[in-house]
Amino acid sequence: MRMSIRAFASAAWLTGLLLAPVVARAQSMTLTPDQQALHDIYKELIETNTEDSAGVGSVTKAAEQIAARFRAAGYPESDIKLLGPTADKHAVVLRLHGTGARKPLLLLAHLDVVMALPTDWTTDPFKLVEKDGYFYGRGSIDDKAMASIFVANMIRYKKEGFVPDRDIILALTPDEEKSGRLGADWLVKNHKELIDAAYAINEGGGGSLKNGKPFLQAVQATEKAFTNFTLTAKNPGGHSSVPRPDNAIYQLANGLVRFEKFKFPVQLNEVTRAFFEGTAAIETPATAAAMRAILKNPNDAAASATLSKDPRYNSILRTTCVATRLSGGHADNALPQTATALINCRVFPNVPLDSVRNAIIRVLADTGITVSPSEEMAPTSPSPLTAELLDPIKTLTGRMFNGVPVIPFMSTGATDGRYLREGGIPTYGVSGLFVEPSDVRAHGKDERVLQKSLYDSQAFLYELVKMLSTEKPKV
Repeated sequence: MRMSIRAFASAAWLTGLLLAPVVARAQSMTLTPDQQALHDIYKELIETNTEDSAGVGSVTKAAEQIAARFRAAGYPESDIKLLGPTADKHAVVLRLHGTGARKPLLLLAHLDVVMALPTDWTTDPFKLVEKDGYFYGRGSIDDKAMASIFVANMIRYKKEGFVPDRDIILALTPDEEKSGRLGADWLVKNHKELIDAAYAINEGGGGSLKNGKPFLQAVQATEKAFTNFTLTAKNPGGHSSVPRPDNAIYQLANGLVRFEKFKFPVQLNEVTRAFFEGTAAIETPATAAAMRAILKNPNDAAASATLSKDPRYNSILRTTCVATRLSGGHADNALPQTATALINCRVFPNVPLDSVRNAIIRVLADTGITVSPSEEMAPTSPSPLTAELLDPIKTLTGRMFNGVPVIPFMSTGATDGRYLREGGIPTYGVSGLFVEPSDVRAHGKDERVLQKSLYDSQAFLYELVKMLSTEKPKV
């Protein structure tokens, strides 16, 4: 997932203060044939460098390897599409035909990974290393776990002769870790007919472990928009031996101090309401009371103040903007002619970006500080929390993971789900992949995932997709 907040980690992140560290134990597993098939696909993907850096990795190579597996499994060439905007950014799109009784189901995962620095790792990031009950490797959780699971399960459906009541489409894309514009967004805008669906299953959700046992399953149903604004203060400058009251650096700094104290107003939508309702049942009494109070009255200042002390909950309550970069001046002995700061914003769904820019300008309260224009980014609505989707997730979670709660939530980071939602395809992040909240390493050194969690996720997604594509008998 882009912007450093990993989708699978989000589930653990939701209740991080409640969860105790988990000690990994070495696990010796005897694999079933289906698990072995997943292992082989996973190993091939991990060991194919798909870094989203020019001239380093190639998503196209991984897409071609996957397409070859689909051909070998008996999928006709007409149902396998390799396409993309550039030679090294090809997606692979597969269709398993059903009866057509319902609109298709889309499965989405990305093949690209963030850069890994081999000198920092204790293992080779592009070799699948198995030790202490974990799989190590770049992309082992973000997002080659879900991609490999979908591939293995689609091959299994074909071999079993499964005929769903709707087409099942799998799209494995490039570019998610950079922007998604050359991956999922490109598919939506140029080949929507290949991926159009009633709704999609994507990364962005998953499970949390507490003391090594499943604690909750999170379902991502919306996410914030990502945008940057550049603040600039200009000045004629001059010789530093003759300082003046007007100084571009001081001017910008004073504006930033004013902005530091500002909070956007509390907002709630269907998804964040469901999140706070569900989380209140497992939080501490004081925090739970604040959650219930904010649900009754979003303008409750005391409840907002209590929840805003926790950066996690603060980011779910409102649009957030923060200064992330600062620069100024051009010479040691000259008064600064220019000072700039970058403000990174995570915007609540359906909030126009221009309104965020206008709020920044108002709080800066200085016409001498310019704020760059808003990016062109359409607000996206949350995906509806429908019983058709949530009921099977709850049923299966109850069966496989001891009835832990299923809680919808809003990602404060970004996934390719926003492009699908923008294109009219409701999208849900759910995986059944349970992670340790104290051990989230996506995008970082020694990325890893519990072996048992990977295979549990395989079984969960296999059953969930079948449940979502098998028509219930009419009563």
